[in-house]
Amino acid sequence: MAGDRIAVEVDGRRLTLSNLDKVLYPAASFTKRDVLDYYARIAPVLLPHLRGRPVTFRRYPEGVDHEPFYEKDVARHAPDWVKTARIVSRRRGEGTIAYPLVNDVPTLAWAANLAALELHVPQWTVGPEDARRTPDLLVFDLDPGEPATIVECCQVALRLRDALAAAGLTAFAKTSGSKGLQLYSAIRTRRAEAPSEYAESLAQRLAAEDPGLIVARMAKALRPGKVFIDWSQNNPSKTTVAPYSLRGRERPTVSTPVTWDEVGACRRAGELTFTSDETLARVARFGDLFAELPEHRVTLPRGASRPGK
Repeated sequence: MAGDRIAVEVDGRRLTLSNLDKVLYPAASFTKRDVLDYYARIAPVLLPHLRGRPVTFRRYPEGVDHEPFYEKDVARHAPDWVKTARIVSRRRGEGTIAYPLVNDVPTLAWAANLAALELHVPQWTVGPEDARRTPDLLVFDLDPGEPATIVECCQVALRLRDALAAAGLTAFAKTSGSKGLQLYSAIRTRRAEAPSEYAESLAQRLAAEDPGLIVARMAKALRPGKVFIDWSQNNPSKTTVAPYSLRGRERPTVSTPVTWDEVGACRRAGELTFTSDETLARVARFGDLFAELPEHRVTLPRGASRPGK
């Protein structure tokens, strides 16, 4: 029955799983049991991208056909073995938040049992005493405005990749698991604000070069038929969906790393849409396409760290 609860042990940690037969993706008959199975199998490549980063859950306890909610603070209900980072929020009224640190398989299973389908992380990790480290990732979220699709995002991604390469940065691409594409570069910086400044400057430059395809301003009225380069994901207060996270879409699609050959060859939106099973098959074939991202970490160039510079 849907309400059944079972006690399990995962890597020495005991937890209770519930409602395993509850359908969370009705269009795909994909249950909570399937969600747990996916996260258990994808854990070896997912966990390195979560480790040390405060995680924000997007939970769908009634399934993707119902309204989800975001959860940051898990202090009231997390098992005592779940590691948390207590971080003072920069948003007024939020105070100190006990974010979960999903560093291991038991914590990942606990999150999946909460129907935390989506796992969102910032571009920084926590250090001793939960202090925020400066960002170690530069992220660009390419968002198509209808009738543009991920096909146009791929065109913009190639130009963005080349611009980053000219500045000494190596870009890695993944699908958002929704409509768009996301680019990551590993960086070093001493200022938390520098990545956002750099990303905004580069987005504005590309938009000026091709205003018919690219927009760098957030106004939605400017986006139809174009690709918005969302540079604001680099704000230290913002998060981005993690590589290999499920998304709360009609089907269990995944934010999936892709090769640059795939980006260059994309001619139809469906070519870069991957479900959980397809992503697991890709990992079996390619391994983690984001595994080498940290090896390409370089100092964020100073010359473009401020808009207009």
